[in-house]
Amino acid sequence: MPATSSETPVISLQGVTKRYGKRTALQDVTLSIGCGVTGLLGPNGSGKSTLIKSLLGLLRIQAGSAEVLGFRLPGQLRAIRDAVGYLPEDDCYIAGLTGIESVTFMAQLSGLPATEGLRRAHEVLDFADIGQERYRNVETYSTGMRQKLKFAQAIVHDPQLLILDEPTTGLDPEQRSAMLRKINTLASRHGKSIVISTHILHDVRAVCQQVVIMVAGQVRLVDSLENLSRPTQPGSLVEVERTRAATFDDPFPETRLLSEQLRQVGINNEMHRDGRLWVRGIEAANSHTVWQAAKDCGVHIRQWSGAQNSLEEIFFQAVRETRHASA
Repeated sequence: MPATSSETPVISLQGVTKRYGKRTALQDVTLSIGCGVTGLLGPNGSGKSTLIKSLLGLLRIQAGSAEVLGFRLPGQLRAIRDAVGYLPEDDCYIAGLTGIESVTFMAQLSGLPATEGLRRAHEVLDFADIGQERYRNVETYSTGMRQKLKFAQAIVHDPQLLILDEPTTGLDPEQRSAMLRKINTLASRHGKSIVISTHILHDVRAVCQQVVIMVAGQVRLVDSLENLSRPTQPGSLVEVERTRAATFDDPFPETRLLSEQLRQVGINNEMHRDGRLWVRGIEAANSHTVWQAAKDCGVHIRQWSGAQNSLEEIFFQAVRETRHASA
């Protein structure tokens, strides 16, 4: 296996292009993804799944070159598949097999001997929170159970790189939190590099260090989550208590009242999509004007914190810029 280090990209693409007939799914994609957990974001149809399938050799690209863990496509495709664990977005199981048989079969396909494959299968099914259900046929599983099964199949051969396509789809809130904790454990304790393809921004904020945003088959942004979270201007985020009835046209009436009151006293501010207020140029140390404004308009401040850029706003801005450029 080619040597990799924390400075060596686990995935590298140069000018990758993929077309379906006249439609271009990937357009001249040049991208480098390092170690750690990377969130691959994009709206539906942005090219995320096409990019993943191209890296795994499931689709043939028309132009460009790519390397995964130092192995080149397409010449070293078998080595790539041996070193990567893949959780597909769609269901992937063989009817008639039990959960334990499904994961054991995947382990053997990855080259593990039968006895070791069975041992590993039980181990990863425990990790994935699949108990006695492992002895049931997989076609009887719920959506959430099938998602856990795919996760166990992806990690059974102890891969160096995991590519997870929508890993929390079909999970309830408790299961989603558990899945994200497991992903974080694999990265922080076991040194796995992980790429999570998703459109759920909460999942990215919870576990990722790097963010890649794709729109219309192009990479629009690559940066660390830490850099993206830094505010471009000084200020604070203010959250107010919900006491008034919301409407479609006015979903956050309390925030709107405070925003208008602050503008009347000359304080610039901006409402976020989540109902919080970004108060520019005002820190907690000189916040008396904001508190007075809240009192004057009858609004109660619930929380005051340092401002961070919103990943939602960054994402929507990338989408808007691409649409305007193509209009």
